[in-house]
Amino acid sequence: MKFKWLPVTGAVVAGALAAGSVQAATTIRVQSVLPTKADEITMLKDFGETVSQLTNGEVKIEVLPDGAVVSARDVLNAVDKGLIEGGFAWTHYWSGQHPAAMLFGSPVAGAGVGMDNIAFVSWFMYGGGRELYDQLWDEMGVNVKGLMLQPVGPEALGWFREPINSMEDFRKYRFRTPPGIPGQTYNDIGVASVAMAGGDILPALEKGTIDAAEWCCPKPDSVFGFQKVLKHYYLQGLHQVVVNADLYINGDVWNSLTPEQQYAMNVAADASLMRAISYRIMENGKALKDLVDNHGVQLHDTPADYFPAYMNAARASLEKNAEENEFFKKVWESQREFAEIAVPFWAGAQTSNAQLGQAFAKSLQK
Repeated sequence: MKFKWLPVTGAVVAGALAAGSVQAATTIRVQSVLPTKADEITMLKDFGETVSQLTNGEVKIEVLPDGAVVSARDVLNAVDKGLIEGGFAWTHYWSGQHPAAMLFGSPVAGAGVGMDNIAFVSWFMYGGGRELYDQLWDEMGVNVKGLMLQPVGPEALGWFREPINSMEDFRKYRFRTPPGIPGQTYNDIGVASVAMAGGDILPALEKGTIDAAEWCCPKPDSVFGFQKVLKHYYLQGLHQVVVNADLYINGDVWNSLTPEQQYAMNVAADASLMRAISYRIMENGKALKDLVDNHGVQLHDTPADYFPAYMNAARASLEKNAEENEFFKKVWESQREFAEIAVPFWAGAQTSNAQLGQAFAKSLQK
């Protein structure tokens, strides 16, 4: 069902007050899969403040840290069962419950159709993505309302102990990757992919359990402390060109809200999409400069043979899942139809700006 904006007028508010109805405050406890110091939590709290202001304090978002009630892997099920009112994670975390979850949280290699995070938001808001996102929860059989909040991509290829000059070099390393199809695609091209939770990555690098790793992008990576153990950093990667962090609300809790409160939360969520993109660009820029200037991090270009290898494997994986799952196919076809219209313009328009930006970046190195 298509989402429709509901006008909130002074007459509606006045009528409610005249009838003597005062909406009791609703607190939605949201357990994150991330530690409280993460940038995603900063932005989640920003969303919560917006919701509170838009609802005159009638709806409050209380952010709980990772593990406060359940483990990270159980967050969605806990929201479904009503153990917590809300959860916060990346939707591709639930790919084990439905493969199409990946197409919303982290569509591998830009869904194989050249989407970046800005184009993805365009698909979500104007290309039918929002309606399919709402359908996802029914397909998964969970009592959940999802709100997409935070575009995170593009993510970096990752961190290495030594420079890599080719896929042959890359394949020598045990490499931490995200779960699901993005990580499996690395296995498909001969990279020893190891999926593990964020908190386990640095200890695994220090112990030598893994040799290289990816997490996100400069700011979150620097907070994790990768620069303490690895110095070679590659920004260009395909596994998570698009990444989105989302809020999950128990369906009964969502239905208990008034139409005006639901409207306010949807408005706040859409605002968060733009605020998150803006925040990421600035914070990642500052962090990258600090990593290079003050921590001895060496920035490299990703080897050219990585791109066709990963793209071909990603497309094969997407095609396989589309053959095996009807809803996956429906979502992917929607993304492809959008891309046929939007990507030629968006990619072409960005090319000149990317070249100008690279030229400026190189001028700073002199």
